[in-house]
Amino acid sequence: MQSGSSALRASVAAAGLAMGGFLSPVLAQDVTGTWLRDTGASRVRFAKCGEAICGTLAWLKDTNGPAKVGQRIFYDMKPAGAGKWSGNAFNPEDGKNYSGTMTLSGDMLTTSGCVLGGLICRSVKWSRTTP
Repeated sequence: MQSGSSALRASVAAAGLAMGGFLSPVLAQDVTGTWLRDTGASRVRFAKCGEAICGTLAWLKDTNGPAKVGQRIFYDMKPAGAGKWSGNAFNPEDGKNYSGTMTLSGDMLTTSGCVLGGLICRSVKWSRTTP
């Protein structure tokens, strides 16, 4: 037999699980917001752009390089499964466009740019920041 407070906790937990079944897939896949690169060199702000997601440089540690604040480096990123997007990425360092993917896992985002049909890829990890 459960005490009153145990029964209440169980009811609240069950309600949270029930609501989570409706809300968590949407929240878990929300990549919008500002993300800090694992090296601490830049921040990218992801937002909707039409039917896709785009990422724009929001801050740079070194403003003397080829990358510029306000430059779009991820574009046309469309859903490609749970917590995944595919589209295009621009690398300001070499001035080239690549096929790009993003994978979200909690507050960690991994972006990859690939050439040769995905044979050669480079990945970068990002952590979610507060605005």
